[in-house]
Amino acid sequence: MLRAKLLLLRSFGTQVLLGMAAGLALGLIARAGGIGWLAELLAVIGGAFVDLLKAVVPPLVFTAIVASIANLGALNNAARLAWKTLLWFAVTAAIAVAIGLALGTLIAPGRHAGVAAAAAQMPDTLGGWTDFLKGLVPANFLGLTARTKLAEGSAAATTTIGVNVLQLLVVSIAVGIAAIRAGEAGAPFLAFVRSALAIVRKLLWWIVRLTPIGSAGLLGTAVARYGWDALAQLGWFAATVYLGLALVLFGVYPALLRANRLSVRAFFAAAWPAIQLGFVSRSSIGTLPVTEEVTVERLGVPRAYASFAVPLGATTKMDGCAAIYPAVSALFVAQFYGLTLGPADYLLVAFVAVLGSAATAGVTGATVMLMLTLSTLGLPLEGTGLLLAIDPILDMGRTAVNVAGQALVPLIVARREGLLGQETAADRVGEGAALAAAE
Repeated sequence: MLRAKLLLLRSFGTQVLLGMAAGLALGLIARAGGIGWLAELLAVIGGAFVDLLKAVVPPLVFTAIVASIANLGALNNAARLAWKTLLWFAVTAAIAVAIGLALGTLIAPGRHAGVAAAAAQMPDTLGGWTDFLKGLVPANFLGLTARTKLAEGSAAATTTIGVNVLQLLVVSIAVGIAAIRAGEAGAPFLAFVRSALAIVRKLLWWIVRLTPIGSAGLLGTAVARYGWDALAQLGWFAATVYLGLALVLFGVYPALLRANRLSVRAFFAAAWPAIQLGFVSRSSIGTLPVTEEVTVERLGVPRAYASFAVPLGATTKMDGCAAIYPAVSALFVAQFYGLTLGPADYLLVAFVAVLGSAATAGVTGATVMLMLTLSTLGLPLEGTGLLLAIDPILDMGRTAVNVAGQALVPLIVARREGLLGQETAADRVGEGAALAAAE
């Protein structure tokens, strides 16, 4: 059984690539031929897969965090692990925003835009610094949130239910600490949580095996629905963002891995399934179960620590959405409107990028992060409307970088704290030791 799983993991990246290729081809066919039923079928497949992943997130986060708090309670360096994780989140975000500012200044995409000023409009999603404090306070035990939105051109309203992972983290941490403080009375509950966690992981494994099919539906939907036509008007902006994402993913992250004596090739071989899923799903939260599993089973990070750090990273570690993208976008808006930003404005962008992802953790989308950056700099908020046409295309790359960083930081911290033991991540990837231990 274990050998079969190992073989599946080794070919998992190939399976996802084939699924993405199939989705790309089907999406192009649906768009070029105007085949509505094919586009709808791809949307159903992709949407169903993301829904399955999201359905596992609440029980996975709750049980994993509670169990990890119990395990971390037995360690002397639990507080040290927590602050070092946050420190590395801030360090990598600062590097990413510096790259975004540099590229936005050198390339100046706002001066090469072909989009009309009439496209500027105020987005319907707002956010600010107070959202961080509001997001910390759980509205209910499960961290459920409801959002009502009016349909375009209609008085009808639709309400969607989501999970505020930041609130769920707060609830899980509080319950875990309370269970430990309860002593013997809390022991049966912790035993139940560990049993529930094992069941959730089994369900997760079944869902993960559907990733190639889900990838086909998700990428096919993106191509069929949005296409690449809008890139012609904002080609310089899109190229600048993706260049920044590539520099972070294939430049900064490998440099950090080498600095900590970790194998770059082994990291990408292990984390690539999660990075691929993040690219096609455009959701760090939806990818969270896969990110955690590859971090533990393929990178060798102890589950007690990874089950705490990875969910935290999925809400606050966003080098793509909260660092590179708002930096380039802010410069784009300023250049488009002919406004000049000084050194103090650049420092403000960096400050917002390092702290802003936490402030918008309970709100959906990079648009909120962009709004926060523009309002801090005093730039026209309507400038966000200029970029909405290609946001789904950019969101793919942003989320892929987010997910990579959410696996990278726990690996680096575990390495620096000696939690990987005698074997390096490269050794574990090659031999499957972490997976064997977990099973």
